[in-house]
Amino acid sequence: MIGIPLGLAAANVGEWLIHKHWLHGLGKNKKSFWAFHWHEHHRESRSNGMFDAQYVRSVFTWSPQGKEALALTLGAAAVVPMLPFAPFFTGTLLFRMWRYYGLHKRAHLDREWAKQHLPWHYDHHMGKDQNANWCVTHPWFDHVMGTRKIYEYGERGPSAEQAPASKGKPLLGRMWEGLKEGLTSRPSIATARPKLRVAA
Repeated sequence: MIGIPLGLAAANVGEWLIHKHWLHGLGKNKKSFWAFHWHEHHRESRSNGMFDAQYVRSVFTWSPQGKEALALTLGAAAVVPMLPFAPFFTGTLLFRMWRYYGLHKRAHLDREWAKQHLPWHYDHHMGKDQNANWCVTHPWFDHVMGTRKIYEYGERGPSAEQAPASKGKPLLGRMWEGLKEGLTSRPSIATARPKLRVAA
């Protein structure tokens, strides 16, 4: 059963890594297979207030949606051989891949739903910095890595970032700073020990 939480964590870390390094890192090169993400999907989403019409089309087309589905299918095929050895872990990964596709598609067909249920992904596309908020299904690893940026939206689009300063630092870094502060602010043994009065 430990495979379930491990699978959830691995899926979220995978979302973050693939989105950041493949879809954006490699995808900014127009000759890359991953170029569809930045040059088509981001352009359409940004221009249409999160709506991406390619998700209305059939998934069986050579489009950003079709390429996304193909990549997820190939990823699923790669993990299926682990099923006999790690059934809970593998099953969780497969479920999260399927869930990713469904949530991502809905987010780009229904802007109001996305703002309410996936605000971190809405911020990824509509916020000032499109190179942040890498997670789609849940922002856990964005919090860990300090890449979750929260925006407030007016009629003209995103305003200044509303996140507290600590949001920009990785979770582990914030934990370490808290630990250091706790250790350094603790009174020393000499000052903490009450002074004894010696009777004259």
